[in-house]
Amino acid sequence: MMDRAERTEQNMQELFHTHAAGREGTDHEFMRILQGFIFGDVCHTGSLDNRTRELVTVTVLTTLSTLPQLQAHVGAAMNAGCTPVEIREAVYQCAPFIGFPKTLNAIAVMNQVFQERGVSLPLPEQGTVDREEDRYSRGRELQEPLYGREIAQRYTWLPGEFAQAVPRFLTELCFGDFATRTGLDGKTRELLLVTLLAALGGAEVQVKSHVAGALKAGSTREEIVCALVHASGYMGIPRLFNSLNACKELLASHTS
Repeated sequence: MMDRAERTEQNMQELFHTHAAGREGTDHEFMRILQGFIFGDVCHTGSLDNRTRELVTVTVLTTLSTLPQLQAHVGAAMNAGCTPVEIREAVYQCAPFIGFPKTLNAIAVMNQVFQERGVSLPLPEQGTVDREEDRYSRGRELQEPLYGREIAQRYTWLPGEFAQAVPRFLTELCFGDFATRTGLDGKTRELLLVTLLAALGGAEVQVKSHVAGALKAGSTREEIVCALVHASGYMGIPRLFNSLNACKELLASHTS
């Protein structure tokens, strides 16, 4: 059985094709703490493989708009076996939650890595909704089995046309435009959205809702906890605890 230092070295070699931090550089002590925690401890706790972990990392770094680290982990995701399409879909689906400007910045960094790796751009299209008038119906097909019609019912108090427009926009954008895309399966998409919302901070209501959706989409409670714990090295321990506390009853009562 490998010790912590050996586990760290193994992951650094696999993901970044480099050795773990030694005594070089101005902040070698900090880098050894960082790498030991993320790559020596967290990456070896739980069932998720490095491919899924790197999609989680790319999602969290996109959410936090930490672009230098995102650049490194787009490359690491490819080294772990993620395809450019999978990475792109993980970044794209952040847009409704973090806004389009931050997502565009992440896309620019991602594409720079792809070009440096010799990936031909643009990547193949993954959209499956060809007609504008189908965005709502196709989105609703994916939304309702996981989340019901709670949002539509919750915002009936909004004035005038907004009572219908706000829930409709959510269905059309989050589900019609993004969740209908190929390139990532539904289970993975939902798991990544849980970590995205956890990384945002202050979105514990949505974290709980999406944990319920992730369970319905096929993730186990262990996989969800594993993804959140993995994200903690990037989003911080307080946001991990806030997310776990928000969905404690849901995860504790679930049988899988």
